[in-house]
Amino acid sequence: MKTLLHPTYFPNLISFATIIQNEIVWEVADNFQKQTYRNRCEICNDRGKHLLSIPISHVGGSVGRQKYKDIKIDNGYAWQRQHWRTLQTAYRTSPYFEFYEDDIAPLYKHSFNFLLDFNFKTIEVISESLQLNIDTSKNKTESYVITPEDILDARFLVSSKIKMNIHQNEYEQVFGDRHNFIKNTSILDLLFNEGPNAVQYLKTQDLSLLNA
Repeated sequence: MKTLLHPTYFPNLISFATIIQNEIVWEVADNFQKQTYRNRCEICNDRGKHLLSIPISHVGGSVGRQKYKDIKIDNGYAWQRQHWRTLQTAYRTSPYFEFYEDDIAPLYKHSFNFLLDFNFKTIEVISESLQLNIDTSKNKTESYVITPEDILDARFLVSSKIKMNIHQNEYEQVFGDRHNFIKNTSILDLLFNEGPNAVQYLKTQDLSLLNA
């Protein structure tokens, strides 16, 4: 089914399952909004859920709303080094971190100007790591439509504030013995803990909330 979805920073499991199970149309013509998964993702560490946030360059108020595709990353702050060190600390003892770290590490060593470009790259890297055929170069919106027709609108998944009724099978998380299973974290959590098994997990993920 054709599904409208935002490209986000290492998408969470519901979003990535949506990517695998549907024909995606990428929403790139909307306005940028704060406190969404456009520039943040959630991982697991020894304290539970941990937020990684990409700093963005803010423009003057006279400019007004900015398009998502025009948002630039603030590389004046060493966020890439911080994010990579955090991932190393959180997942270095996971079963598959060493297997995939050479795929992920380059994303934190090379600067990206635009947030959208970086987000697409994170999706591409996961696709390559799991030997999936996910094309992020096509099927992009040219204008923003409030109520799209003949397409499943999954753009609400970009919000970090909406509480969703998620049905998700548990898998072994690194610090699972210290806290309960944490749902809908970044695809990185599944990748480092489940490796190649992540593909089947995503293909069988319950996405009934998309039709709610």
